[in-house]
Amino acid sequence: MVVSPGPGNTVLATAGGRYGVAGSVPFWAGFEMANLVLCLVYGMGLGRALHGLPEIQIVLKWAGICYLLYLAWGFFRSSAVSACSDEQDIVRLRTRDGFLSVMLNPKIHSMILVMFSQFLDSGQSLTVQVLQFTVAFVFVCVACHFPWVYGGQLILQRFQSVRALHIQGRVFGICMVLVAAYTAFT
Repeated sequence: MVVSPGPGNTVLATAGGRYGVAGSVPFWAGFEMANLVLCLVYGMGLGRALHGLPEIQIVLKWAGICYLLYLAWGFFRSSAVSACSDEQDIVRLRTRDGFLSVMLNPKIHSMILVMFSQFLDSGQSLTVQVLQFTVAFVFVCVACHFPWVYGGQLILQRFQSVRALHIQGRVFGICMVLVAAYTAFT
């Protein structure tokens, strides 16, 4: 599921296309830091506690929808950048943005929750297992997210005309709106 298309991987590809691999590192680092934090939090018991409180899951769902719409707005806004804008006018995705995109992504929360609920062995040390799963998950995330960033650089940087950037912004913005709508109605 980590490598499958979704809002996070779409933004990683866009960052790669816009800033290259090196320029995407701050956003990508925040992305992976949030994965690490979520693994530790869920693994050490919050997942078990949240399982009995569906109200928190509803709040998370709607916060995620709002963030998806914020990302869509950012894509639509970036598609409106004029040809005379210089590189300094473009707001780069920061570590905080990567962190928030994971923290507000219901797909990642459910994925991590399922991972721990399926594979934790009550006969083994919880701390050791959580650390092992966390390291393995973050390793898989880095390995699966790199192709999205690099692919974005490789493919999207070939299309840097004003028209191509406008189309990219619109397409990615529409994708975010569709994911938000799907999340809202499921």
